[in-house]
Amino acid sequence: MPDSSLAVGLDRRAVMRWGMVGLGAALLAACGSDDPTSPSGTTADTATTGATTTGATAPGGTEDRTTGPSSADNAEPLAGFDAFAESVQAFTSGDVWMVECNGMPSHQMMVGITSWQQQFPVPQPYYDTNAWQLPRAPEMSDEPVSAKTGLFRGAIALAVNGVPIFNALNNRGDDALLAGELDEFGGHCGRADDYHYHVAPLHLEEAVGSGKPIAYALDGFAIYGSVEPDGGPVEALDDYNGHVGSDGVYHYHGTETYPYINGGLVGVVSVSDQVDPQPTTPAFRPAGEPLRGATVTGFDDLGDGSYRLDYTIGGEVGSAEYTVTDSSVAFTFTSPAGAVTTETYAR
Repeated sequence: MPDSSLAVGLDRRAVMRWGMVGLGAALLAACGSDDPTSPSGTTADTATTGATTTGATAPGGTEDRTTGPSSADNAEPLAGFDAFAESVQAFTSGDVWMVECNGMPSHQMMVGITSWQQQFPVPQPYYDTNAWQLPRAPEMSDEPVSAKTGLFRGAIALAVNGVPIFNALNNRGDDALLAGELDEFGGHCGRADDYHYHVAPLHLEEAVGSGKPIAYALDGFAIYGSVEPDGGPVEALDDYNGHVGSDGVYHYHGTETYPYINGGLVGVVSVSDQVDPQPTTPAFRPAGEPLRGATVTGFDDLGDGSYRLDYTIGGEVGSAEYTVTDSSVAFTFTSPAGAVTTETYAR
């Protein structure tokens, strides 16, 4: 199976050329789904969840909540993303924030996974019209969507380092962390080789600073870590892992226990079987299969778009090296028995 990571400074024109060919038909991968992709980010046939209201009652409480940050032009930089300005760009376009990135974090990936689907981290074209979109003025919904009963496909939030965040429950309804599917940072790859988290990236607190958002839910409301925006201890949370802050605006928190991240979406969003719109992710190869008994033990950036993943099974070591270009991904697999095979896929 392949793995890959394009340079953060991916040529925008190259992305556009590739995107025009492949993105229109591409679909966002769903973890553990038999379908390697999920519907593209269109709102044509979806229903808006909840009315567009201001000052609606917050879930699990009686407090009135106002909208989020002002949607006035000349918006202040979106807090948190500035800590990753070299790899993530956030800018306004009309009523939304557009966030461009390739979905590849700078930290170690994959190590520690004990339930591995033979998927590999590959940079994704989250650029231009395929960028992430966050409402600039998020509003409370009268009908919040729970992550316990829905939102099993696609992302529900975006970390400030540009990594998507999926429901803590996989498509079988199991806790992905407890199932051994996640690495030491709470992430793994979906069936389109797209790296994403399933738990809160609390490790980002050190990078962004105390009291700054570590992520944003796709309804536009901020997700903070282990302290409140004012630096104080986290106050009581509702069923969605959030509450109204001292500023009168709702926000979520990441926690070390379920639901780990936002436990759903309390803001106005459009939902079919996933939140729309959101970027599409092209699957360039058949989905991987579970490798029973394997543990991922290493993942290295070899430079020049090349990577290596090591795993052990039955006390023996196997590996995969791969190189990513704008148009292809080439793999060399070495089995624990020493057999070497190669595979090359067009992107």
